[in-house]
Amino acid sequence: MELYVNTSKVFVRPIYKPLARDIIEKNHYSGRLSSCRHPLGIFYKTDNQHEFFDETEEKLIGVIAYGFPVGRRVLGSIFSEDILETKNILELTRLFVHDGYGKNIESHVISLSFKWLKIYAPNVKVLVSYADPEQQHDGAIYQATNWIYQGCGDFQLAPTYSLKLKEDDEWMHSRSVYSKFGSADPKKLVKAIGHTFWLKKEASKHRYIYFLGSKSENKKFRKLMKHPEMKYPKNYKHKIEIKKIEVDDIKWEN
Repeated sequence: MELYVNTSKVFVRPIYKPLARDIIEKNHYSGRLSSCRHPLGIFYKTDNQHEFFDETEEKLIGVIAYGFPVGRRVLGSIFSEDILETKNILELTRLFVHDGYGKNIESHVISLSFKWLKIYAPNVKVLVSYADPEQQHDGAIYQATNWIYQGCGDFQLAPTYSLKLKEDDEWMHSRSVYSKFGSADPKKLVKAIGHTFWLKKEASKHRYIYFLGSKSENKKFRKLMKHPEMKYPKNYKHKIEIKKIEVDDIKWEN
């Protein structure tokens, strides 16, 4: 059985963005570092004595990164009134920790990052993050650190689709689809592509928010939430939907 993390040996501090990007690109399932305002390295104090200094060595074992939310309307989807500005909200965009440093290390790192933000980014009052059902994630690490759960898919303006131009191709993510064809609308894609293709509806992500304000501020934030707090999801299973688009009759077929 894996032991719990030794919290006295773990700490976070800023690292250069290129280093954070390198770690994420090599180790995170997404393969990319998205919006990144604060790249924090996750360090572990070893039992080895430093060769030149009277202190123990430390290892860089991961990254937790915060950036401005990718969606322009995120803040407006959280509160019923315009009480904050975009500078007051950050998204937890990436978290990666190498295995072998103890159970629950990720939730501990998140807690450490809260403390860091309160000291070095005091203007940040709200955090948002998402758990991806396509990766079989339901947000257990957010649940362990007491984030507010707000559901799955209620905040997405329109469904998004991954695309394959040929049946044996790799799936193209919706961001790449929009970049290549200028639209993710199936009907517009029919005109742009001109031949049969395949679409896979991307899973709507679980959304979590966390308030970093004072007790009085957080109380106000909770009263002004546009969507109610929901029970944490457990063992959520995503159903994959794949559709074949025939250009001739523009119908959906299984």
